[in-house]
Formats: sequence, structure tokens, C-alpha cells
Amino acid sequence: MATSATSQKSTRMSGAEGVVRSLEKLGIADVFGLPGGAILPVYDPLMDSKDLRHILVRHEQGAGHAAEGYASASGKVGVCIATSGPGATNLVTAIADAYMDSVPLLAITGQVFSHLMGTDAFQEADIVGITMPITKHSFLVTKAEDIPATLAAAYHVASTGRPGPVLVDITKDAQQAEFDFSWPPVVDLPGYRPILKAHGKQIQAAAELILESERPVFYIGGGIIRANASAELLKLVDLVGAPVVTTLMARGAVPDSHPHHLGMPGMHGTVPAVLALQDADLLITLGARFDDRVTGKAALFAPNAKVIHVDIDPAEIGKIRHADVPIVGDAKDVINDLIAAYTETAGKKQPNMTEWWAKLNKLREEYPLGYSEPSDGLLAPQYVIQRIGELSGPEAIYAAGVGQHQMWAAQFIKYERPNAWLNSGGAGTMGYSVPAAMGAKVAQPDRVVWAIDGDGCFQMTNQELATCTINNIPIKVAVINNSSLGMVRQWQTLFYDGRYSNTDLNTGHDTIRIPDFVKLAEAYGVLGIRVTKAEEVDAAIKLALETNDRPVLIDFVVSADAMVWPMVPQGVSNSYVQYAKDHAPTWDMEE
Repeated sequence: MATSATSQKSTRMSGAEGVVRSLEKLGIADVFGLPGGAILPVYDPLMDSKDLRHILVRHEQGAGHAAEGYASASGKVGVCIATSGPGATNLVTAIADAYMDSVPLLAITGQVFSHLMGTDAFQEADIVGITMPITKHSFLVTKAEDIPATLAAAYHVASTGRPGPVLVDITKDAQQAEFDFSWPPVVDLPGYRPILKAHGKQIQAAAELILESERPVFYIGGGIIRANASAELLKLVDLVGAPVVTTLMARGAVPDSHPHHLGMPGMHGTVPAVLALQDADLLITLGARFDDRVTGKAALFAPNAKVIHVDIDPAEIGKIRHADVPIVGDAKDVINDLIAAYTETAGKKQPNMTEWWAKLNKLREEYPLGYSEPSDGLLAPQYVIQRIGELSGPEAIYAAGVGQHQMWAAQFIKYERPNAWLNSGGAGTMGYSVPAAMGAKVAQPDRVVWAIDGDGCFQMTNQELATCTINNIPIKVAVINNSSLGMVRQWQTLFYDGRYSNTDLNTGHDTIRIPDFVKLAEAYGVLGIRVTKAEEVDAAIKLALETNDRPVLIDFVVSADAMVWPMVPQGVSNSYVQYAKDHAPTWDMEE
């Protein structure tokens, strides 16, 4: 385990003071948390810190998601703090979310006195054991002198290799005891050696495979954004001239305006993106993990394609799809090496993709992304979200909840840069949007930040609007209010004969609104606006953009019958992508 350096000049202090000082030394500027008995010693010196801004949340899950949003918008490590027992377990959802989406997160929790551990003491929980499957590593600290080195090690693990969450659980006696603080500590992690540089032979093999292909596709995942490799990727895409698709987690890695970009693949991807992958003879897979929402039935995914798979995590390569050329390394370094190798090799042979592009361009013409106007006279949610994107522009940040509104935000907002799109991709966590937007606004205060939420998701973490108001964090919240659990309702329409079991939320009806989101916004000191007609949409969005002295919430009352199209149902081949918009198709679930 890591130990503090003894050669540095030391200062006597408590373990709690050591926590605060270590965070300052690590360059942390903002933390999100909620105090309690077992972490209370840390909160006392935190009050005197000149370098750390602590934002008091209303629920620990909000602290975790805010730290995620902070990290995803800035590329820095997000930090959240909670007490023991329920405080720590309330962080679990956000930690799991960060683990699935490779978000660099440092979670610090208080723990009961070490001599009480294992006795079922008040507010005791084995949070190290609980989080072990959903963190890169979980540390337990029982001695004050181990605090600096452990926090330094946790920060290093969270932010290097494949980013992810790390938990540091500190007993109360370790916080109270005194020790000699020195910085920097000696960090010794013999079992942690991320591979950054790829093997030269694999790079050359990949370059040759690209040159031999006739129907290649760049399959881009969120790893490109985490590696800050978008600029390098664009150079490679332009060099090769192949089409590119960006997954839900990779939206913005390649600008939507780029002529080679076919859009998002997968369950709700564009038809050209989905069918390009199915018909490809080579997948140039960079920072993607062959998630089931992209592949559909994995055995039938891109059946004639060879695979180049680049990932910094060796566990991902070959996990779902065999890689003909496996490459372990940092995406930015690998892409630079691949550009050099391809440039050198391309002089011998140039790939001919004329027929391939002719087919893809025909698909673009035949299957443009679109939607049908609702027949019930209510707003089309796609139109609302599209106008938010058009009026706010590509420099804004958009944090979505989970469900239909998430897919529409991924489809109908044009993303031109990385870190503009935040969402819960792997875990699919309802309640992510508002606190994530809050964290993003703290990290990027000069940007417009939208939380695009559903009426179901919003009710899980809307209390963080109080945090935003009190701390002058003026986010914009668009509640896409279809008065139901929209994605569940869509599946009930398509697969359960329209039997809407427990999906009506009663939030957007004319006769009953529980709660009334505008009144709720006003109770939180937020500007509340309700929009029910298309002609009101632009004015409401513009008012939100002009209002920066407090948060804004717009309750967009939209049709419950609107559906997310295209769609590939779970468990079938992506070749069966459905583009129908006006009726429920018949699915062949045996394929």
C-alpha cells in the first residue's frame, strides 16, 4: 500500500485536516456532499478551506451525479463526500453509473470507529464490500497517516487508464487522530499498470486491414471522449475516408456536420448507421465495447465484418466479439500511431469505397431522421428538443435523464464537440439529469447547461433545484412531460398490447397535475414556465436563455403517444430495424 513520504517537510494535523489538505494538493476545486456523524470531523476543517468549494446537496445520490456531471463536462475528477451507512449507500447508484460509463469519480465516505466495525454499530455499512464490484478500487483507511497517500492513489487510479470511480472509506478514529502530514506522498500500486502504448505490429496489421477493406466503418465509443482524442480521430477519419458512427456515449466525438458521420447506431440509431454496421466488411472499433444496445443479438451483429478493436481496458477486447486485430492502448496514442502507419502504407494501395458510399448515401436519402406530429393536438417532444438545441447552439451542454427524452435528445440535438452531451448510458439511471447538469454548470460556469428530463426522472432528484438556487447555479431544466413513464409505455404499446400497467404519472393532464411542476419550481425559487402549444416553444426557450439570475424550469406538456423511432427490439438482429412511425410494427422475435 502507498505510504507518505518522510523526506518532505511535515506539519502536524488531524486526519480530517489531512483529507482537506490532500484534496487541495490534488488540485480539487469543487466537491459535492452532505455531512453526517461519521464524516463530521472532515467537515470542520473543510469550512476553513480557501481553495475548496463545497456544495451542499439535498441527497447523496445528487452529490454523486453532480460529481459525474462535473467530470464529464470538464474531463477532471469529480469528488463527492458522504457519511457512513445510508449516506454511503445513497452514493451507490451514482458510483455504479460512473463505473458503467467510465467517469473519473472520487467518492469519500466516513466510517464508524474502527473498533466498532463488524458490530452492527449505528450507521455502519460495509461500503468497501458493497462497492467493490462497481469501482476500479475501494480503499479502507483506519490510520491517519495513510490518508494522503490513499487519496493520492485513489485520484491516480480514477483518472488514469480506463477512468472510473474509486471509493475511499475513512474511519472516524482515523479522521480524529493526529499525524505528520507531508506532500507529495509515495504512491506504490504495483498491480496497477495501465497499458498506454500499443504494439507496433498490431498497429501495422490494423493499417493493412483498413487498406484491404471495401466497406469499412469507424465504430466510435465513449472511450474517444474520455481519452480526449476527438481531434486525432477526425484526422484519421478524413485520411481514410470511411463512414463513422458514434454511440450514445460518443455523441460529439465527431461533429454531426461532418460529411462522413452517419449518426448514432443501435436500438434507436439512424437507419444508415445501423445498416452500415450490419453490411460492413471491417469495423474500426475505437473506445467502444459492443454493448447490447448497439449490437442487438450479438451473434447476428455485423456478420461479415472483420474487427479492429482498440481499447485501453484489455478486458473489453474479445469479451463480446472476437477481434481480428486486438489493440490495447490509449486511444489518442493509438490513433496517432495508426495515422502514421496508414499514411506510410497507403502509398502502396488506396481503398476504393465508391460503391460503399453510393449505398450509404442512398440510405441517407431514403431514411432521414424524422417524426410524426401527434394526433392528440399536444406538443411533439422531438420538436421541443430540436428547438432547444437549435436555439442554444453547440457550445451549450445537454444533460439528459433516461428514457424517450434521452433518445430524442441524442437524435435531434446536433453535437459538434465532445463533452457537450452528458447522459447515463450503461446503467440507465433515472434521476441523473438535474444533478449532473448542476455539476456540469459548476465545472463550466460560462456555458449554457440544460437538463433535458422526463417527468418520471425529474421526480427522483428534483430537490437539487434547491441546491442550484441557493448556490447560484443557474441551469435550465426542460421537463418533457408526457405524464407517463414514456419508454416503458412505448414497450407496453409495442409488446404488451397497449396494457399500460402502472405507467401513468398524472403530471401533465389538464384536470390533474401531481405535482404541478411550475408551482414546484416556484417553491424552489426557480422560474417556472408551462408550454402547451408549438407557437409558445421558442419564446419559452429564449426566456430561459436570457434568465441567468436563477435556474429555469420549463414544463413542456407533450403527447404520451409519441414514440422513439427508429427502433430495433431487444434480442433480434439489427437487420430488422423498424422505421415505421405511425403504427406498431409486428416483430419477428425468433430471428
